[in-house]
Amino acid sequence: MGQPGDEPGLAAALAEPLQGFIRYLSSEKRHSLHTCANYEDDLRRFGAWAMGSEGFAAWRQLTTHDMRRYVAVLSRAGLSGRSIARHLSAIRRFYDYLLREHLARDNPVLDVRAPKAARRLPKVADVDQLSHLLDATADDPLEARDLSMFELLYSSGLRLSELAGLNLTSVDRRGGEVRVLGKGGKERILPVGRRALEALGRWLEVRPALAAEHEQALYVSRRGQRLSNRSIQSRLNRWGIKNGADQKLHPHLLRHSFASHMLESSGDLRAVQELLGHADISTTQIYTHLDFQHLANVYDQSHPRARREQKSDERVK
Repeated sequence: MGQPGDEPGLAAALAEPLQGFIRYLSSEKRHSLHTCANYEDDLRRFGAWAMGSEGFAAWRQLTTHDMRRYVAVLSRAGLSGRSIARHLSAIRRFYDYLLREHLARDNPVLDVRAPKAARRLPKVADVDQLSHLLDATADDPLEARDLSMFELLYSSGLRLSELAGLNLTSVDRRGGEVRVLGKGGKERILPVGRRALEALGRWLEVRPALAAEHEQALYVSRRGQRLSNRSIQSRLNRWGIKNGADQKLHPHLLRHSFASHMLESSGDLRAVQELLGHADISTTQIYTHLDFQHLANVYDQSHPRARREQKSDERVK
């Protein structure tokens, strides 16, 4: 089976409906020239495979089985799941047009799906590095605020929006709890660690000098109003640069690190799911991959046979 795109041109029976579809996108659907060109590139690649490799003479001849074979060809050519999904979307829409023009009997792409894209593992920070960053000294009231925010992000695994939305009444310092409003307006109560409570206390001592009258936001800007998401991101990045972080700090890095470190220590996936506010445990399961990577590293360093092979490798070198 040949690779898609082997043939430079298409036979008239394939090319003319394709050009009609592109004109339809441009004139009736008002798509941009760039969008139309992308559709045409994907469809010409598909047509070149259908005509050159498979010998089809008309679009109506292709079946769902043929489309699944084309997905396999694209996959072997190195396209990602996302790129294949884009190709299928273009072909699916093209066949909708062919059906409207009575140039096809059905849409063979309706039940065809792209391979699932590989899920990227979130980056996490090393425990020692986080300890170093969070042990740094705040030099002014704004840095006292920043340190309190960062401690709370890591202590309780908050989302950026959840942190920005906190009010003075959200935290129960005596009970060591914070009440947050998560996705879908779902409220949850989370524990707050001792170090985060201490940092919060230091911030609350200086907050009155900055906060506007009647402002209820827990974290405020130098103008006295609720701190924005973007400002929190900027301040965390600034803190990392100032204190020598070896990677860019951002709120989700602290949330991911919280989840990974909790799972690494407890092994309790359900508890981590509740703490993160995930509706589906499959979302939380990505951290089991991170945990396995940690376990694999420990194994390599600790298992007698693993150590012996490593020494053998060093002797070979």
